[in-house]
Amino acid sequence: MKLLVVDDEIKIRAVIKEYAEFEGYDIDEAGDGMEAIAKCKATDYDLIIMDIMMPKLDGYSAVKEIKKVKNIPVIMLSARAEEYDKLFGFEIGVDDYVVKPFSPKELMARVNAVITRSKSNGVSNVPQEKYVYEGLEIDMLGRNVYVDGEKKDLTPKEYELLQYFVLNKNIALSREKILNEVWGYDFFGEDRTVDTHVKMLRNNLGQYRDKIVTVRGMGYKFEE
Repeated sequence: MKLLVVDDEIKIRAVIKEYAEFEGYDIDEAGDGMEAIAKCKATDYDLIIMDIMMPKLDGYSAVKEIKKVKNIPVIMLSARAEEYDKLFGFEIGVDDYVVKPFSPKELMARVNAVITRSKSNGVSNVPQEKYVYEGLEIDMLGRNVYVDGEKKDLTPKEYELLQYFVLNKNIALSREKILNEVWGYDFFGEDRTVDTHVKMLRNNLGQYRDKIVTVRGMGYKFEE
C-alpha cells in the first residue's frame, strides 16, 4: 500500500511517515499542491493525506485537479474546524477531514478505514438492482441517482450513505452505526461528519429530502 503525504511542514510529514511506515505503508512525500499533482500523474497511490494551506497551490485546488485524472481517496488536514471548510472538502470528493493538531494513531486508524472502504467500493452485499420511490430512482449497480428523471451528481460518500439508508428503510439508525457501516469506523468518527453529509444529501434529493427523517437524540432513518 502506497500513501502520498502532502504538507509544507517537514516535521508533520516526518511524524506521519514514521507512524505510517510502522503500519506497513510505503510513503511518498510532497511539499505543495503542484508537486502533489505531478506525483499523482506519475504514480498510483492508495490514499493521499493532504494539507489545505500550502504555498504554490492549496490542498483543495490540488484535490480537484487530481480527481480529474485519478479517483484516489483523500484525507484532508487542516488547522481550521469550521463546518464550511468540511462541507467544501466533502463536496469535491474528500473522504475524511482531520483537524490539526491531531493524534497520529487516530490519523492512521482513519487511513486504514478509508482504504478498507475504498477497496470494498462502498456498502457491500447489495440485495437489489434498483430502488424506486415515486420520482426517486437509485440504480444500485450503476451507482446513479435520479430525481424526477434528472441525474444527480452525488459524491461517492453521499451515494453510499443514501444506499445504506434505503437498504435499511424505516429503521432508526444511530450516528455511530452509520459511521461504522458507511465510513468503516466508529470510535474515531465524529457525529458532525454524518450530519454534514446528510445535509448535502438532502440538498441533492430535492422534494424527496424529507424522506431522510431526523430521529431526535439518535440519528436518522429513511422513511417511506
